Amino acid sequence: MKSRLHSDDVESVREDDDWLIWQLADSAFPAGGFAHSAGLEAAWQHGEVRSRSELAAILETSLRQLGHASLPFFNAAHDEPGELGALDQDCDAFLTNHVANRASRLQGRAFLASAERIFPGRQIKPPNFGHFAPIFGAAMRSLGLQRIRAARLFFFLHLRGLVAAAIRLGIIGPMEGQALQHRLSPVAEEILTQCNTTRAADATQTSPLMEIWQESQDRLYSRLFQS
Repeated sequence: MKSRLHSDDVESVREDDDWLIWQLADSAFPAGGFAHSAGLEAAWQHGEVRSRSELAAILETSLRQLGHASLPFFNAAHDEPGELGALDQDCDAFLTNHVANRASRLQGRAFLASAERIFPGRQIKPPNFGHFAPIFGAAMRSLGLQRIRAARLFFFLHLRGLVAAAIRLGIIGPMEGQALQHRLSPVAEEILTQCNTTRAADATQTSPLMEIWQESQDRLYSRLFQS
């Protein structure tokens, strides 16, 4: 699917960008994302995932929420990394769900700590809260990745994390998980295209049910994930 690129993303792509993207996308990169399910575990335990089609629908819903609720902060931080502190505060005020807020802070801080050790000389001043979306945007700008390519990585990591969570929960197997990820990749690209020009002021929650399920994570009798 062909994307409508932002005007500042039409520069030539450096060949070494691919090596950087592969490293960041590798499951071995210690970013802390695999400790979270973005509400999938709670939705599954509440009986909202009873079939493969319902799993696919929830994953697509989560991707759409990522595009409308998180991508705006990523975009703004990539475009204006000097505003990271203010964007981090805005993101904290936006994330009223305490579980989602906590997960965003944990992932943001874990990613920033890893990036600082792995990529020396690319220091970013840690903001007060350390939310993942703005930190990831500023870090990708610091590493020299074009926004559209970094945004695809942002979506890929979210989708991969959801599929991995579904596999670890026993909802689907590894082969089926990979097939589902492949099937949803064009959907993720479509959402990215639709939301690529959004800014922090445009951030909005698109799935109240996902919010409710994730917020109930701490009240589950037993749980595998933090969120």
